[in-house]
Amino acid sequence: MDLGLTGKRVLLTGGTRGIGRATALALAGEGASVIVCHRNDSEAAASLALRLKELGDGNEVVRADVTDQADVTRLLEHVGTALGGLDVVVNNVGVDGFVPFGDLAEDEWHRVLDHNVTTAYLVTRASLGLLSDGASVINVGSSVALRGRVNGVHYTTSKAALIGLTRALCKELGPRRIRVNTVSPGLTETEPGAGLPPAAVERIVGMTALGRICQPSDVANAVLFLAGDPSSYISGVTLNVDGGV
Repeated sequence: MDLGLTGKRVLLTGGTRGIGRATALALAGEGASVIVCHRNDSEAAASLALRLKELGDGNEVVRADVTDQADVTRLLEHVGTALGGLDVVVNNVGVDGFVPFGDLAEDEWHRVLDHNVTTAYLVTRASLGLLSDGASVINVGSSVALRGRVNGVHYTTSKAALIGLTRALCKELGPRRIRVNTVSPGLTETEPGAGLPPAAVERIVGMTALGRICQPSDVANAVLFLAGDPSSYISGVTLNVDGGV
């Protein structure tokens, strides 16, 4: 199936590891021009930049803190100069948090909400003038938004908020044929064993209809679908990529 991504101009936030990295490489592999932003210089960022350059001269990795309005403005100015516009925005920046609700400090609440929700608001709003009519905005959420999680009230809240943002924004941007959707992965193996004890992974896999843990490539494939032409009449949806939990 031709996804129609050749020549598409893409901004992806938080793309140097895990889901973001797999998605950036998949988009570039389909012929898109991809700008990935990251907050901290690292070996992962440097290696991604090299790999992206192998896939196309228009691809690059840019340092920007998308929790900061000034940095977002600077990032989008660079994107406008480098790409001339945008056809796809992937809001992938996110952090996790494990704290009992009774111990949940205000600064930890704001840390998670700022990364998981405010970044999507800042980046998408700053992108409006660059987005082509018929563009696609994709928010990377989590299937936990529909189930909840012990010791993760702030994380669950932030991912549920992305669903509301998606539903409202798709209606507001619909007159320009801009589609807004959310991809919601289940537990994903962004590091060996998803960073959990083997018994915990086994328990979660045991609740999964397909009997395995989600891989970053599984999520990347869902993003490619929502970014491409075959999903041109899909907007406002939450696409769970959780193997049937």
